[in-house]
Amino acid sequence: MNNKKAINILLAEDQTMLRNALATILDLEDNLQVVHSCATGKLALEYMHSEDGAKVDIVLSDIEMPDMTGLELAQHLFETKARSHTIILTTFARSGYLRRAMDSGVKGYLLKDSPSHELIAAIHKVHQGGAAIAPELMVGSWMEKDPLTDKERRALRLAKDGLSTEDIASKLFLSTGTVRNYLSSASNKLNAKNRIEAARIAHQNGWL
Repeated sequence: MNNKKAINILLAEDQTMLRNALATILDLEDNLQVVHSCATGKLALEYMHSEDGAKVDIVLSDIEMPDMTGLELAQHLFETKARSHTIILTTFARSGYLRRAMDSGVKGYLLKDSPSHELIAAIHKVHQGGAAIAPELMVGSWMEKDPLTDKERRALRLAKDGLSTEDIASKLFLSTGTVRNYLSSASNKLNAKNRIEAARIAHQNGWL
């Protein structure tokens, strides 16, 4: 075993079996150490705001998780100027997700079917200040820009989950009229007939 300082990793993944498997693979490496793992972006953010969070070098996160997505987690860390670097590990090869990730300061974006040695190499590269993006995602990543605002996206995501206008308004602390405007605007931008179709189109493009 060498004497290099270990790279401290926070792992955010909602699938327990995969989370445990990733932790095992990473901890087998001499210079990698999973210091904390959790099932949601919200729990990951809470840890990052704790005293121990300051020691994290790499946040390795899935995208679609309960409470807070990996992209929302990355955005929060980017806005608060966290010293850690974020790597997204996902099953979704959607250019919209990659674009949003890069806009949120994400330095690595890999697919879950990538070989483990590629993930380990990406962690080292990002820790050294570089970027590691799956090459198959780069071609179309800037082809189509996300047309939604953050408020439209939040409203549409809740509509996708089946919430009524009133319930969405309650969750977002907005009036029902404002929510209707956001959903209508999103539908118009996506040339959708209704909020359900708009949510489907946005999700397929990686904009939710």
